[in-house]
Amino acid sequence: MEPGREVRTVFLITGPSGSGKSTVARLLAERFPRGVHLEGDFFRRSIVSGRHEPTPRPSPWALEQLRLRYRLGATVAAAYFDEGFAVVLEDVVAGPLLSDWATLIGRSPTQVVVLLPTIEVVTAREASRKASGYTRWSIEELYDAFLDETPRIGLWLDTSEQTPEQTVEDILTRTIDR
Repeated sequence: MEPGREVRTVFLITGPSGSGKSTVARLLAERFPRGVHLEGDFFRRSIVSGRHEPTPRPSPWALEQLRLRYRLGATVAAAYFDEGFAVVLEDVVAGPLLSDWATLIGRSPTQVVVLLPTIEVVTAREASRKASGYTRWSIEELYDAFLDETPRIGLWLDTSEQTPEQTVEDILTRTIDR
């Protein structure tokens, strides 16, 4: 991408906890003259009472709150996009809900990027964290949800051997600079 080149797009960076979403999303947003990094987890944490966490078999309330979180993220991303920003939203969006999210944003271009390093890399990263992203899921359950239940839309990257900076370059080369 040319330095200073104005780009309006929305990226969804998804993958299991430990895949590098937050780091890559922040670095990617910083590459644009007008870039925004949104954390989907902000919308989850905003519910301070009555929150129902998603599980491998979510309750109707948990699924409703998950969909609300995705709608809120998409709405905020669209508002920034409409004001001329390149937006990078990172969240865990797996299974058939990934197709739903791609239609929620309603802006073009929208880039879906799934970060999926090997299970060994994800496990090692989670082990090194102070707080695990896996409170209701096992690492394997969420990883398998990406492998087995998530539609293959967008750009899927095995980032096991990449630094976050290399991943950002890969994303830009394969989406914006193509």
